Amino acid sequence: MPEERLIELALVVVLGIGAKWLAWRLHLPSILLLLLFGFAVGPGLGWVDPDRIFGDTLPPLVALFVAIILFEGGLSLCFSELPAVWRPVRSLIVVGAAITWILAGVAAHLLFGFDLMIAALVGAIFTVTGPTVILPLLQHVRPRGSVGGILKWEGIVIDPVGAMLAVLVFQVMSQWHGDGGSGLAVSLIVVAKTVGYGGALGWLGAKVLLALMGRYWVPDFLQAPVTLMFVVAAFTAANALQKEAGLLAVTLMGVFLANQDRVNIRSIVHFKENLNVLLISGLFILLAAGLDRSALGAIDHRHHLFLALLILVVRPLSVLASTIRSGLTLRERAYLCCMAPRGIVAAAVASVFSYEVSHFDYPPEQVEAIVPLTFYVITGTVLFYGILARRAARWLGVSSPEQDGFLVLGAHPFARRIARALVDQGKRVLLVDSNYRNVSIARLEGLEATNDSILSESAHDDLPLEGIGTLLTLTPNDEVNTLACLRYSEIFGRSHVFQVAPAGRRDGGEEVAVGGRPLFGEGVGFEQLEEWFTEQGRVRATRITEQFDLARWREHHEGRGLPLFAITEAGAVRVCGTDSSVAPRPGETLISLVRAESGAPSEPPGERASAPDPAP
Repeated sequence: MPEERLIELALVVVLGIGAKWLAWRLHLPSILLLLLFGFAVGPGLGWVDPDRIFGDTLPPLVALFVAIILFEGGLSLCFSELPAVWRPVRSLIVVGAAITWILAGVAAHLLFGFDLMIAALVGAIFTVTGPTVILPLLQHVRPRGSVGGILKWEGIVIDPVGAMLAVLVFQVMSQWHGDGGSGLAVSLIVVAKTVGYGGALGWLGAKVLLALMGRYWVPDFLQAPVTLMFVVAAFTAANALQKEAGLLAVTLMGVFLANQDRVNIRSIVHFKENLNVLLISGLFILLAAGLDRSALGAIDHRHHLFLALLILVVRPLSVLASTIRSGLTLRERAYLCCMAPRGIVAAAVASVFSYEVSHFDYPPEQVEAIVPLTFYVITGTVLFYGILARRAARWLGVSSPEQDGFLVLGAHPFARRIARALVDQGKRVLLVDSNYRNVSIARLEGLEATNDSILSESAHDDLPLEGIGTLLTLTPNDEVNTLACLRYSEIFGRSHVFQVAPAGRRDGGEEVAVGGRPLFGEGVGFEQLEEWFTEQGRVRATRITEQFDLARWREHHEGRGLPLFAITEAGAVRVCGTDSSVAPRPGETLISLVRAESGAPSEPPGERASAPDPAP
């Protein structure tokens, strides 16, 4: 029934996006929940059957989705990163892939009794990792140094390389089964055609697209859809000329677009990022749901041992051999050993070539075992590395600190006072101001500050934002505050950029554009904050108790107190604003600005000055 197919398709979308959202809320790798949901609605409950929904169109649809994902991955590869990671990436793609191919093939032959050629094909399939699994894990872990760049480049570039290796093995197999010709000669021709067609069509697609956009023949609102059209066309044309050349074409097309300065491609990048969330989520749900119960039932100790060898022997050996004299520390090399999940590309390549090999006279049970083994390895590596990735990064000291620091726009006296209150709570704070005197005073007070315009390209590229995840704009210039919020919402997310109220909104005049969430309350702008600090306002830290809650605190200060931040017992900071209810619970700390007045009540119990008076 069409309605049943619609329900199944809707489940894929809802569960895919829902898993990503829930993983973000729970601070878990999204891949784990995607697989769990897929298993539940597929082999578990039988609610979703990808073959029933898509039929024979599923393999080409998956291939097309993978192409779009690889194109988006190519867009993230900047040549400016390459000098720092080129040597280890080159070795991982050449030496590491060769070691993985050989060792995985030998393990498949010895454990499952595969024919040598089928074992070689299986080894080629498992050389790939892929951006569908690597990039989400890197976003979750945020490794520092060059480790993240190495894994990103390897994960994106190894996919077309691994697919091309599988094509070469298949060509040799076809020569051995009566197609005639020299296996070596044909293999060399296949390599040349794959690289030639893939590289040429990738370059041509990027060149034509840039020419159209550079001449303004494509309106802004159609830039992303037209780019998608070119990606699909390049992938299809390259695959039509040479099998699996399409993956190389779209990857190179993304790289070419990302490393030119003729046309601004920011809208394209944003569109592809949003599209990839949907594609990756849907593909993983379909991947897990497509597993057959009988295939799951056939899993035995050989599968477990094969997975263990890939994780504990093959990956470490390939990494250690590839990173000799690479300049990486032992901890960085160890972390590279702890990250090699397989993803959608491995499943797509396995599905395509198991079907092609079924026409040869290999034992059917061996051919039929390729896809279940591949899916098992995908599931096992995703689960293993998804659980291990962040813990290993912490153990080895290669993970970035928690993004709980603050970037503060402005280094004037009350901005410094607010920054000191946050530093006293153990948070990293970076002040940015174009006024050199303000920056100098901030540094003399022991605060981290930089003299720059936050809207300049140099600041955008060079600010040390490690461990920082929130922006507070505290300048009297509403336009600068708005533009800074709009720019840094792309880095921190819209929920983590805050802006003092613009003058137009405060005075009841013309509406002023706002780029961030309201900071410190409705109508609280620069002038009011400056006035309160000028009138001997002090930043206070108050311990909230059952007897002295927020209501009692407000009653005590009689309108002279302004909540700034709420600090949880775990040390997390919540910014007080008009669009979020901040009610510190007993045991938590309220950071506030209290204006002094003659005859004011005494300080309540548990309240203390959070920072000294600022320098003039």
